[in-house]
Amino acid sequence: MEYKSIKELYKSIFKSYDKPSLETHIQRIMDLDRFLPYSSTFFCITNTQDLSFEYISKNYATCLGLSAEELKLKGMRYFWDRIHPGDLNSWLKALNELMQFTLTNISLEDRQKANYTWNYRFKNADNVFVNIIQNTTPLAFDSTGKPIIGLAHYTVLHPNVKMDITASAKILNDKNEYNTVYFNSYSQKLLSGGISNRERDIIRLLIQNKSSKEISERLNISSHTVDTHRRNILKKLNISSTGELIGILKLNQNLI
Repeated sequence: MEYKSIKELYKSIFKSYDKPSLETHIQRIMDLDRFLPYSSTFFCITNTQDLSFEYISKNYATCLGLSAEELKLKGMRYFWDRIHPGDLNSWLKALNELMQFTLTNISLEDRQKANYTWNYRFKNADNVFVNIIQNTTPLAFDSTGKPIIGLAHYTVLHPNVKMDITASAKILNDKNEYNTVYFNSYSQKLLSGGISNRERDIIRLLIQNKSSKEISERLNISSHTVDTHRRNILKKLNISSTGELIGILKLNQNLI
């Protein structure tokens, strides 16, 4: 397919966010899947009302060695049976608390802009438990405002990667940027491992909205050293920006 045609397909998908018919929206996503490269990610259209998958992208088999046809036939219960037994309780608790937070704290209007992330270990075709990070955007809701149809994006990571089970919710703001409104760790404190005392001092000052210059003056170190610590903190915690870190910790002071 020519670049121009692919670009037009992208445009039609994003345009469909303007109150589309759900069937049209899903069809656009399915059409795009044919042209996406093979990679360590896959996506599904999920239906939590009847515990089924409306669509499974071609990369599902590439990532996990499993049959998309079998998954579509057997549904979510089959998928859940392959989650690591040691992660099930934490995973279920994370989903329940995310739903409760949504119904209690996110308005019906904002639920259209919400995005949810959680993770777990999952058994692939070789019976190896790999890490999966699942990111889900709701596409449709029931009469009570609960999400029932979602676009779920899965990133598969090596089994040797050590990951705590976490869950988060974000909402798209007026600048089309996601703000973290909920975060919880279900294994251990976010800052329990690998963070030095100096890095903890810097994190506490960042939460107080101190700049690198103000932190350097408070701790009697250079601004360059502060910036180096900030980069190292984000790398250790696998967080993309200082803003995201601050948002998470302001919502969950017990994680420090």
